Amino acid sequence: MSNLVLFGAGDIARLAHYYFTRDSEHDVVAFAVDAEYRNGDQFLGLPLIDFAEVTRAYPPDRFDMFVALSYARMNEVRAAKYGEVQALGYRMVSYVSSRCSWLTEEPIGQNCFILEDNTVQPMARIGNNVVLWSGNHVGHDSVIEDHCFISSHVVISGYVRVRSYCFLGVNATLRNSITIAPRTLIGAGAVISADTVEGGVYVPPRSILLSMSSGEIDL
Repeated sequence: MSNLVLFGAGDIARLAHYYFTRDSEHDVVAFAVDAEYRNGDQFLGLPLIDFAEVTRAYPPDRFDMFVALSYARMNEVRAAKYGEVQALGYRMVSYVSSRCSWLTEEPIGQNCFILEDNTVQPMARIGNNVVLWSGNHVGHDSVIEDHCFISSHVVISGYVRVRSYCFLGVNATLRNSITIAPRTLIGAGAVISADTVEGGVYVPPRSILLSMSSGEIDL
């Protein structure tokens, strides 16, 4: 077992505590946040400290860290804190669920959060600070670069490259052999069949409300 400090005190941190505690070799011992976000001395029954005090209370030669933040500002908030923690000398751990199909032999990056029911096929590569929420498919020989957030039930076909700082919404589908440019935002249910442009936002047509009620439909 290694002792682990989680950065964050929100939903992502709460879920990270759940997964690390129940399905890893790490023992979560404390949480840290920036001073302006600290509203108490404990979170989930563990110490909650100012990030400015973390090296004194939990020095990097004895403790590891994981940055448990969301995709805010196209993952920039998480990436910035990842860089700060790394600069302090901490070993940054990744979580890979025992309930996913991890078939690649490529090494995973630091500070990744790979949840249950993901399928990561052979020769796929996952960079640093990547979140794969539950139920995604990452096809063979595909690459997900640093600081990306893949939500749930996304299909990334083979030979796809997802560049850094991307967000892929629920049920998005990416055809094979395309490149998703840096900082691309792909909305829920979008189908992407060609390379994207940097900073592009891709959303599918939305459902419409019909004038008739469900009781008038003969199913």
